[in-house]
Amino acid sequence: MTEQQFIRWSWIWSHLDEIWQRTVEHLTLTGIAVVVGFGLSLVLSIVALRFRRSYAPITWISGVFYTIPSIALFAFLVPFTGLSILTAEIGLVSYTLLILIRNIVAGIDGTPDSVREAALGMGYTDRRILWEIQVPLAVPVIVAGLRVASVTTVGLVTVTSLIGQGGYGAFIRRGLGRNFATEILVGTVMSILLATLFDYLLVRIENRSTPWVRKKDTP
Repeated sequence: MTEQQFIRWSWIWSHLDEIWQRTVEHLTLTGIAVVVGFGLSLVLSIVALRFRRSYAPITWISGVFYTIPSIALFAFLVPFTGLSILTAEIGLVSYTLLILIRNIVAGIDGTPDSVREAALGMGYTDRRILWEIQVPLAVPVIVAGLRVASVTTVGLVTVTSLIGQGGYGAFIRRGLGRNFATEILVGTVMSILLATLFDYLLVRIENRSTPWVRKKDTP
């Protein structure tokens, strides 16, 4: 197999500036989606925990968004928000909600009753119990959800190339149109590397924020 058939390194070296530009774009789209999605999910999770009957409709609505094919969702949004970053982010954020809400609620609900009762006995209010006890204990489950949401979002960002965004997706779309394997490979490999980086960083954050878990696992 020749260089022409598989990969053209000369093209990569001559397009390093564009690769960096697409990297920044991909990071920006992913970061905004995950941060905004986590913020919305945290608020909705607190509502669901405070008013238990709201949990079912919240997860049902977020589940509906999650099941809509990304291309169809972007096509629906374009007439209202145009070929913009807003269109991309509405779609990307909507796909993070179900994963994050379920993990946040499950993590907080996983707090042992004995811990909550002990905190009440020490005079803790419900708010202090939530933020000082339940949320810290739920960090491993919450971070697990963030890892899934982040990796999923990195992949979905490539689809937004269809509306003029997309980061590395621009390489994949352009490469497919030109039948140019090098661009397709660059877009694919860089997306995989970025997803791996997000996952690694979140694991590191989890380890640093939950030192008691590491001590517990140490023989």
